[in-house]
Amino acid sequence: MGPQSRDHERKVMGRIVSINQSRKKGTPKSPVPEGILVAGLGLQNDAHAGPGERQVSLLMVESIHRAADDLSGRQETNTVQLVPGIYAENFTTEGIDLSDLALGDELRVGDTIRLRVTRIGKECHTGCAIYRKVGDCIMPREGIFCEVLEGGPVHTGDSIDRIN
Repeated sequence: MGPQSRDHERKVMGRIVSINQSRKKGTPKSPVPEGILVAGLGLQNDAHAGPGERQVSLLMVESIHRAADDLSGRQETNTVQLVPGIYAENFTTEGIDLSDLALGDELRVGDTIRLRVTRIGKECHTGCAIYRKVGDCIMPREGIFCEVLEGGPVHTGDSIDRIN
């Protein structure tokens, strides 16, 4: 392989382990095997889809695992399973450090989808349904939000990598 070929290789940083959607805001999302991202709106058929800076939310599965370890000794989590979608994120990722991203960074999902980071963390209103159910909400600390620049189909297992 020549030097030019190496320059054009795409280095995959991570993957989508779960695509999650809900019909109602403020509730955990349910995993779906695939979805459609619509430019300027977000995940089709999701309660949070719409214009603005929070079109799509992302959270690392590594964060969910860490939260499960942190909460494992608390009684209120004995009946709650911390799984993808529990924190109402649209995409649960693996292998890409979302905390290393900055506002304006762009991501490629699969072959066609392009996202731009618009918000890191969020303000969580007091006593949201997720906080009451889980006992803590990590989205304000570890979640990111993006706008959809280029939409298309997305599937569980699709690659996700930083493009700038």
